[in-house]
Amino acid sequence: MGWLLYTLASPLLLAIAMRLLSTILPRGPAQLSNFVSFCITSWLLMLVCAAYGIVVGAALQCVGYAGLTQYLVARAFKWTMWFGTGVTFTVGESTRTEGGRRGGMDALDTRPAVFVGNHQTELDVLMLGCTFPPYTSVTAKKSLKYIPFLGWFMALSKTVFIDRANRTTARAAFDGAAKTIRSERQSVFIFPEGTRSYANEPMLLPFKKGAFHLAIQAQVPIVPIVVANYSHVLNVKKRIFNPGSIDVSVLPAIPTTGLTGADADALTTRTRDAMLNELIRLSHLNETENGGVPLPRATGVDSARGELRKRT
Repeated sequence: MGWLLYTLASPLLLAIAMRLLSTILPRGPAQLSNFVSFCITSWLLMLVCAAYGIVVGAALQCVGYAGLTQYLVARAFKWTMWFGTGVTFTVGESTRTEGGRRGGMDALDTRPAVFVGNHQTELDVLMLGCTFPPYTSVTAKKSLKYIPFLGWFMALSKTVFIDRANRTTARAAFDGAAKTIRSERQSVFIFPEGTRSYANEPMLLPFKKGAFHLAIQAQVPIVPIVVANYSHVLNVKKRIFNPGSIDVSVLPAIPTTGLTGADADALTTRTRDAMLNELIRLSHLNETENGGVPLPRATGVDSARGELRKRT
């Protein structure tokens, strides 16, 4: 038992020691020390919340509410990370409308839906913790299923596991997700970029089309979630971490009723352009308020909208 307590306590003590060192070291070493402390603390809290999720998931599975598991664990991770590292994501109130549909918290209440968001770093797990609405689950690569605690929790909470190396099984997973979305009104969150960008400026990688085919197949709206570039808070390449609050904007839902697989390209382009424009706006908000130059805009917005307006 003693060795187990030592094993569990060692990372925590190391994180505390690195945090204390960052207050007395010169700027460069202090940044690295603070970054290491943040990484250790984050992984510890993730494991703790995953263990909590296993218990909660098993209990909710027994009473027929497994769809709430990821929401409850996400909120636990949100608050433990806030107290443990001083970083959080804040969804701003939005008055943006499109076709009478509102963004912000109103859009987050859309159920069921396919939520899509930009993917910057590993910290986006916390973004999910801060934005996840009830009855929502994520998609994840199949290899995560076998990670102790985290994989067990995800398996108990309706995660859609995708084998990206096998097109047939990936398609089957999305077919199953579409049925679950329709029958159980369970929403899904997907990062359409497919991988983290680690960007230092507002940009998006090319979007994969799986999320948009899924939304069309299930005939549910796409809800874009845009996170401001936060390289000033976490820069993995430069090993820098600073506590802070990161802005999140939820755009109005984009309906897919009546669309077919042939519309997936236009829907993907329309969503990506809207998200890129909002990402640029968030990241340059202070400049525009101070009379800066007009912001660049993503191309293709008008053409994609024109093609889809006929159907939506």
